[in-house]
Amino acid sequence: MEGEEEKKWMKSYLLPEFIIERNEDRCIKCKVCERQCAFETHRYDEELDRMFSNEESCVGCQRCAVFCPTNALTVKPNQSAYRPNYSWTGERISDLTKQAETGAVLLTGSGNDRPYPIYWEHLLLNASQVTNPSIDPLREPMELRTFLGRKPDMLEAELMDDGEVRISTEMPPNVMVKTPILFSALSYGAISYQAFKSLAMAASEYGTLFNTGEGGLPKDLRKEYGKNAIVQCASGRFGVDLEYLNCSAAVEIKIGQGAKPGIGGHLPGEKVSCLIAETRMIPAGTDALSPAPQHDIYSIEDLSALIYALKEATNYEKPVSVKIAAVHNSAAIASGMVRAGADIIALDGLRGGTGAAPKMIRDNVGIPIELAISSVDERLREEGIRNRCSILAAGGMRCSADVVKAIALGADAVYIGTAALIAMGCTLCQKCYTGKCNWGICTQDPYLAKRINPDIASRRLTNLLRAWSMEIKEMLGGMGINAIESLRGNRDHLRGVGLQEWELEVLGVKGAGE
Repeated sequence: MEGEEEKKWMKSYLLPEFIIERNEDRCIKCKVCERQCAFETHRYDEELDRMFSNEESCVGCQRCAVFCPTNALTVKPNQSAYRPNYSWTGERISDLTKQAETGAVLLTGSGNDRPYPIYWEHLLLNASQVTNPSIDPLREPMELRTFLGRKPDMLEAELMDDGEVRISTEMPPNVMVKTPILFSALSYGAISYQAFKSLAMAASEYGTLFNTGEGGLPKDLRKEYGKNAIVQCASGRFGVDLEYLNCSAAVEIKIGQGAKPGIGGHLPGEKVSCLIAETRMIPAGTDALSPAPQHDIYSIEDLSALIYALKEATNYEKPVSVKIAAVHNSAAIASGMVRAGADIIALDGLRGGTGAAPKMIRDNVGIPIELAISSVDERLREEGIRNRCSILAAGGMRCSADVVKAIALGADAVYIGTAALIAMGCTLCQKCYTGKCNWGICTQDPYLAKRINPDIASRRLTNLLRAWSMEIKEMLGGMGINAIESLRGNRDHLRGVGLQEWELEVLGVKGAGE
């Protein structure tokens, strides 16, 4: 509030981030742009019979340009620049200016957009040629099914009198997905009910899983979509009860996330509607605060106690996952988590998305997911416990090739969050925290939220899963592999280009040409 008061009397020195060009010859003054923008960027003047735009409030989401019936609008970055300075870039100056005018922490949404190395771009896949022929996925079966959960150290089998072989080893609970692509944790409250339901519908239709995030699972969705849900038990314990845990396919303990390692979450009270309040089991209109730590977890032993409490609550019928941010000592942490009883390790990397995070945290804390996958997989293999858990990788999966490379590095499957939001319409304007998402995704405003039609959005999501799965089969076939299981952790199928020696060593891959 103090920052808002400051703004009332202090002239802003900020330059507009975007320039709006309106072709007056094409503009028919239909006011579509005015209705579509929740940031009140466009305004119709009745006296002048003309549309005007306030560029200072434009966030560059492109909603107005997409829905303009005559294509009269062009929104583009403002080319006005401060004097070039390698240390003090235009963004640094703008950020500092905002803080000088508001005295507030800089907030942002989406994932890290800093120019850190994207290792996917420096890893190349192998291909079969003469001695190991490739496989045509259109003519031969390709297996993408993935089983998530703990696997036994060995299988004991008995030969029966009728000649059949019966496996006598008791199998730990596993959950099967038809493709190694899951929807990441996107909580109801951070995103709209319509967007949340779209993810649930798409996961159910395609045979994969969606993650409820820390906001619980609305009761009207549990019966139909619970079987495709990974339900979270986070530090706030929002929405956690026996019904919630047992309607799911798996349970996930959230310790941290890639976009904001080491800090908690905050859903403002104005976003806590009656349905969100019912789902999260808190009073309507009150702030939903998630502490940075889980206050009953201060050691691996404490984590183990919670893991087995959740297993008891679900009658040992569901795998329990533990989600951590990818940080410097992820490998050692993951080893302890597996020994504590975790069936799945979820790693969320530096480029993982969020609805709201302090910009300094998002941009400067954590490590890239590629390095975390390889180091965790290698550590668990060295200790002989890799079979005791599955690895889910998240934070920066942009295409099917990234998925294949992640699995070759050691992941069992991947989470996609930002990619799923883009499929529904998100344009990464990074203003999720304002609650004014013009695409109806990160908002609780009923007028905006109804812009998402779950039937259409879920179809877009299943189309994405189908397209990526087909491309994965093509890449597997090109490598002469007919099952995703054969690629898992097989880094011989990867080669690095443009990487330093230490990066190749951490990734566990050879340089191209070796």
